[in-house]
Amino acid sequence: MKKNKRNKNLNFYWIYLVFVIGLIGIQIFSSVVGKYKDIDETKFMKYLNDGDIEKIQIINRQFAEVYIKNSNITNSNHKANQLNQIGPHYKVEILDIKSFREIIIEHNNSNPENTISYPNITRNTNWTNDLLSWIIPIGIMILIWFFIMKRMSGGGAGGQIFNIGKSKAQLFDKDKMQKITFNDVAGLEGAKDEVVEIVNFLKSPKKYTALGGKIPKGVLLVGPPGTGKTLLAKAVAGEAKVPFFSLSGSDFVEMFVGVGASRVRDLFKMAKSKSPSIIFIDEIDAIGRARGKSQITGANDERENTLNQLLTEMDGFGTNHHVIVVAATNRADILDRALTRAGRFDRQIYIDLPELDERKEIFGVHTKKLKIAKNLDLDFLAKQTPGFSGADIANICNEAALNAAKHNKKKIDREDFLEAIDRIVGGLEKKNKLVSKTERETVAYHEAGHATVSWLLEHAAPLIKVTIVPRGRSLGAAWYLPEERQLTTKEQIFDEMCVAMGGRAAEELIFKKITTGALSDLEKVTKQARAMIAFFGLNEKVGNVTYYDSTGQESPFTKPYSEYTAKLIDEEIKKITSKAYEKAKKILSENKKGLVSIAKLLLDKEVIFKQDVEGILGKRQWKEVKRIRVNQIKK
Repeated sequence: MKKNKRNKNLNFYWIYLVFVIGLIGIQIFSSVVGKYKDIDETKFMKYLNDGDIEKIQIINRQFAEVYIKNSNITNSNHKANQLNQIGPHYKVEILDIKSFREIIIEHNNSNPENTISYPNITRNTNWTNDLLSWIIPIGIMILIWFFIMKRMSGGGAGGQIFNIGKSKAQLFDKDKMQKITFNDVAGLEGAKDEVVEIVNFLKSPKKYTALGGKIPKGVLLVGPPGTGKTLLAKAVAGEAKVPFFSLSGSDFVEMFVGVGASRVRDLFKMAKSKSPSIIFIDEIDAIGRARGKSQITGANDERENTLNQLLTEMDGFGTNHHVIVVAATNRADILDRALTRAGRFDRQIYIDLPELDERKEIFGVHTKKLKIAKNLDLDFLAKQTPGFSGADIANICNEAALNAAKHNKKKIDREDFLEAIDRIVGGLEKKNKLVSKTERETVAYHEAGHATVSWLLEHAAPLIKVTIVPRGRSLGAAWYLPEERQLTTKEQIFDEMCVAMGGRAAEELIFKKITTGALSDLEKVTKQARAMIAFFGLNEKVGNVTYYDSTGQESPFTKPYSEYTAKLIDEEIKKITSKAYEKAKKILSENKKGLVSIAKLLLDKEVIFKQDVEGILGKRQWKEVKRIRVNQIKK
């Protein structure tokens, strides 16, 4: 089908080309044939007496066409006139036909060897050349205009002027249906259960309408980036096997007024013509932001007009109930409330970062096409990637494959995956980075401080690995396996702060001075302290209040609290961070021998693991908390 279309376009352009060449040829021919120069009777007599004239044609007894001999065209009399070879070359007006003929007769009698014929020709008005001189330029202009219009209507890159109000949605129908199904979506069990109802309705709508039920008009997928929102929408299209219109929220935005609203109308018009159908709008926050929040009057008029049109199409008069809108965003807090109300996006499905079991399933999906080692434990990989999204896990699998290929391996093993995780978390390894002996020792004791404090605190995350090999912008790192908990206590946050302060505390304890290497640690601790006080209400002096705005509508130029409260928050932040620092110093002072041993082992091996720390400090006193799913709890 595509080939035939291409041939049609090619033939059409060939017709254009032949027509233009023909018009140009006629124009050139007409400029060569039939074009002559007007002369007066004096010049005519000169050419006649010089013997330059070959023949004369009297036209309508009004004027004469003069033909010059080919041998004389280039002489001094005619060279400046640039005469053509065919002729006629000159035109002379006849005032008295009788006198004109007598002149020619006299010349012929005087020059019998060079007689000139002078037939009288009756000719209609020469309108052909005049008409062609008008038609040909106009025809060429019309052809150019048609060509430009075709390009502007979508024929070439950037040619979207006349169809700028048309929707840019990509249609997936039965001819190019998505091959992605729910089997390709690992995890997201709760979200899949929600959208299955939509798929069932689109497949058999009578089952629901017979009972008087109505399917939700819209489903909003909310969650952090990379959690599988777009993938889930593609799976819905693949399962439902109905026309699926996919586009991004930014596709509605243009610099021209009214374009966004026009594209919304065109999108729903196309969807209704193919109903039942699904419209998927990715990153809907590009057009769905809350109205009236602009600092400049009229700055968001165009975007708001687009949003208003979307609201009308989703829940207005004459809406089609067989068109379902699925949208995705990671900024649901900034969406307009009119958009998220019942009747438009009836359901909001939150897609969180995958948990342990879900990460295992995601690893299983992405390793299907990889040549992995038989002894590769997916449970182990899932435990090493807490807080990773589905996109992150896909990236890990790809990086592991690249690492195995780099080392000429035939199978991807555990070490390749660990190296991929390290690279994504910490950055590219820089073994050739220049550091002094003193800096290396400082980094070793800094990381040993983190490891020691985390090992000896109850609520600290279990240690995985410690390294002093530079990665990314850091000279070393201590990596932990954070507990996947739903609730966090004040004590747990404080222990995490102590672990972050352990690096600087070790520097002061061993070297009696501190460095700038604790910048990221201080940033983390300060944010945690502020969250404890201002967001979670975990501070006695500030009290059980929160200044967190879940709607995201708070102005960045004003504070939700007074200057007194701001001062109090700053004082409490300083107090908590200082307390965490002192506790870290105390722990390291009491276990200085273990700290030094870990640091020396780091300087020797550069990378140590949980088993190495356990051999120095002994086993941790606290066991890992076992977690089960809600639906598995016995009542």
